[in-house]
Amino acid sequence: MKVRVPASTSNLGPGFDCIGLALRLYLTVEVSTEGPPSPGCDLVVQGLREAFRRVGRRPPPVSVRREEAIPEARGLGSSAAARIAGLMAGNLLLGEPFGREELLNMAAELEGHPDNAAPALFGGLVVAVRTESGVVLSRLDPPSDLSLALAVPDLRSDTSAARRLLPEQVPFVDAVYNVGRASLLVAALMKGDLSLLREATKDRLHQPYRESSVPGFGKVCEAALEAGACGAALSGA
Repeated sequence: MKVRVPASTSNLGPGFDCIGLALRLYLTVEVSTEGPPSPGCDLVVQGLREAFRRVGRRPPPVSVRREEAIPEARGLGSSAAARIAGLMAGNLLLGEPFGREELLNMAAELEGHPDNAAPALFGGLVVAVRTESGVVLSRLDPPSDLSLALAVPDLRSDTSAARRLLPEQVPFVDAVYNVGRASLLVAALMKGDLSLLREATKDRLHQPYRESSVPGFGKVCEAALEAGACGAALSGA
C-alpha cells in the first residue's frame, strides 16, 4: 500500500506548538508485509506499531520504502509525516478502526505536540491544542493568494536540542505579546488580510532563544521582508 503525507510549517511566528500549515511537499511511503523488514527505529514503523498496540494486536514485520521530498530535521514536519504515514498504514492494515481525530491524538502523543501532525492529517491551516481528553482543533483554508518561500539550511535541527534552548518561564509581558500576535495571525488569515502578517508573525516565546542556533536567521528574515514578504518566521521544533 502507498500513503502520502504532506510536510508542514509550524508556529508561523507566535503560534508556538499550536498553529501549523500544510505544504505541497510530500512524503510518499510504500508499506509491504513482504520483503526484508525495516528496523524498529524507523518512524514509519513506530507509527504502524502504535496503531496495532492500540487494538492489542501484534504488528506484522513490514518493509518500508520512501519517496522523500521533505527535508529531514529542517523544521518542516518530517518526523510527524513519517509517524502519521505509519499510523495510516497500520490503520489500513487493521481495517480502519480509527478516524482522523483518533490518529491525530496518537500522533500528538508520539510527537509531544500537535502543530505539525494536525495539518499533516487535515490539510490547510490548523490551530490545535492538547487537552486532558485529547486534541481540540479548528481548521481553515489559507488565503488563495498566500505563497510561501522556504529557506532550508544545510544545518540539521534536533527537536530535543532546540527545546532545551527555551526557558522554563517567560516574562508576563512577552506572554501577552504572543497572545496578541497569535490572535492577529489567525484573524489575518481568516480575513485574507496579508498586510497584517508582518506584525502577526512576530514572536517572543521561542525565536529569540533559538536564533543563535540558526546562523543567518535574522539576516534571512530581514532580506525576505525587504524583498516584499508579508512576514517571516522560524519553522519547526
